Amino acid sequence: MALLPFILSLFAFLLHPHNGVHCYGDKQLLNLQHHFQWNHNSNVLASTCLPRKSRKEKGATVLEMKHRDYCYGGRERDRDWNKLLQKRLILDDLRVQSLQARIRKNMAPADTQDVSAARIPLTSGVELGTLNYIVKVEIGGRNMTVIVDTGSDLTWVQCQPCKSCYDQKEPLFNPSASPSYRTVSCNSFECQSLAFATGNTGICGENPPTCNYVVSYGDGSYTRGELAHDHLNLGKTPVDNFAFGCGRNNKGLFGGASGLLGLGRSSISLVSQTSAIFGGFFSYCLPSTESGTSGSLVFGGNSSVYNTSNPFSYTRMIPNPKLSTFYFLNLTGVSVGGVTLQDSSFGKTTTLIDSGTIITRLPPTIYKALKAEFQKQFSGFPSAPAFSILDTCYNLSAYQEVEVPTLKLQFEGNAEMNVDITGVFYLVKTDASQVCLALASLTFEDDIGIIANYQQRNQRVIYDTKGSKLGFAQESCSFT
Repeated sequence: MALLPFILSLFAFLLHPHNGVHCYGDKQLLNLQHHFQWNHNSNVLASTCLPRKSRKEKGATVLEMKHRDYCYGGRERDRDWNKLLQKRLILDDLRVQSLQARIRKNMAPADTQDVSAARIPLTSGVELGTLNYIVKVEIGGRNMTVIVDTGSDLTWVQCQPCKSCYDQKEPLFNPSASPSYRTVSCNSFECQSLAFATGNTGICGENPPTCNYVVSYGDGSYTRGELAHDHLNLGKTPVDNFAFGCGRNNKGLFGGASGLLGLGRSSISLVSQTSAIFGGFFSYCLPSTESGTSGSLVFGGNSSVYNTSNPFSYTRMIPNPKLSTFYFLNLTGVSVGGVTLQDSSFGKTTTLIDSGTIITRLPPTIYKALKAEFQKQFSGFPSAPAFSILDTCYNLSAYQEVEVPTLKLQFEGNAEMNVDITGVFYLVKTDASQVCLALASLTFEDDIGIIANYQQRNQRVIYDTKGSKLGFAQESCSFT
């Protein structure tokens, strides 16, 4: 009889929803109240929501990463959340259009072109009003909160004196207060590398002849300033003579962040500049927007610092000499609720994986098949109007929890990414009266597919740039 209470307790544990999710074969149980809760408490301020923790462990540098949506508070507490959520999709579409235009430009014939380890907290950038995840780094002795972007190469921050700067939460970086700050000359390797990394050649300034840069983003955002060297600290790991942009004229959708951390593949990216320290190896776990969640950005290849015991599956990075700053993969299949989709285009085109895009985009025929299978399995729920790029929407306001078909992405080499339950639906209205499938169709079949950050949540994604491979494993993102 003494065994009976233990058995009953174990049974209750197995039935209890953990993190709002139950798994039933090829479906997961989504707790709407758990996953779609929003914290409007003005006491949740930057002191608790911005990424601050970091550590060096077993040769890896670990930075805390947060999603910005956790951070709204203070003067942002009166924002219209529904409008904010909707606006993000519009801005995300502009980013995708920009990426597609950049890819087409670089793929055009030459005669038609215009000329060891560290871990950092990774957070959602909600309070800052940015579209992406944020981490804290130190440049020239000053802490800076920057957006993490694998689709960009140049790291930059806003600098004073500033001709035109957007509002940011932290004081502007002051080069004159940093004894290690030095401008970069026009004939330097870094200046010459700007054309390939940013699409714009370095501009030679006068008195002194410093290297000026311009980075334009497709949504109309831009940063302009001078290229410089200074001392960078990634958590406890020092990086001397780090080349970055000191922005004097900046405009756009960067919210309250101080700038951007470029994790692309060109020679001026952070990954390349620290390759002697970290071996071109970094990974992240992107947290959801739930209150208090943090992920991590890890530099270095020591897997013992990850918060997962799940096995990793790896796929090779697809080389593209004309687009070598991006991370391309070969998407070979998609399954919905255990049903493998059939489409002749699988494995024939490359797919971009990007931390800066929100919603995954698929070729029209693949998306059409995914949508049809999802609607077949997720039936019986009232529909809701489509919104922006999202055309498969439901009114789930009458439900506390729903069973949702699993989504699985397959890549060359039998690598798989199991999309977390938090990456299946996008909340358009906070009362769940408009909840949409968080994937969208590209406009044309020959557009490049994008695996975006919404579908990368609660995954440890490993970038081995020297080994030219990328790995996935499910991980409940936390920073401890």
